[in-house]
Amino acid sequence: MANFSNADIMTLREKTGVGMMDCKKALIAVDGNIEDAIKYLREKGIASAAKKADRIAAEGIVDSYIHMGGKIGVLIEVNCETDFVARSDQFIELVHNLCMQIAATKPELIAKENLIL
Repeated sequence: MANFSNADIMTLREKTGVGMMDCKKALIAVDGNIEDAIKYLREKGIASAAKKADRIAAEGIVDSYIHMGGKIGVLIEVNCETDFVARSDQFIELVHNLCMQIAATKPELIAKENLIL
């Protein structure tokens, strides 16, 4: 059995933002070494993301932001996997914040050939 304490689980959770049970499983898998557990969780996350890479993000929303005076405007489309996510307040807020962030960078122009369609 791996030698680690609840404090080690909390430390790993604070460093990674991963749930308690996943932190515990990672520490068990690497015999209690926190740095190895971070690597383990990172690799597990990459593997998990690779499994999801083939999924189609067919839902989403389009949002716009026009800065005062109308000299800067942003139109953005952000997609997700489900309409449940697309309709959530958090997703709508994220997309609007992305619009405002783009406007805040004061882009001069985007060439049509640089757009990903």
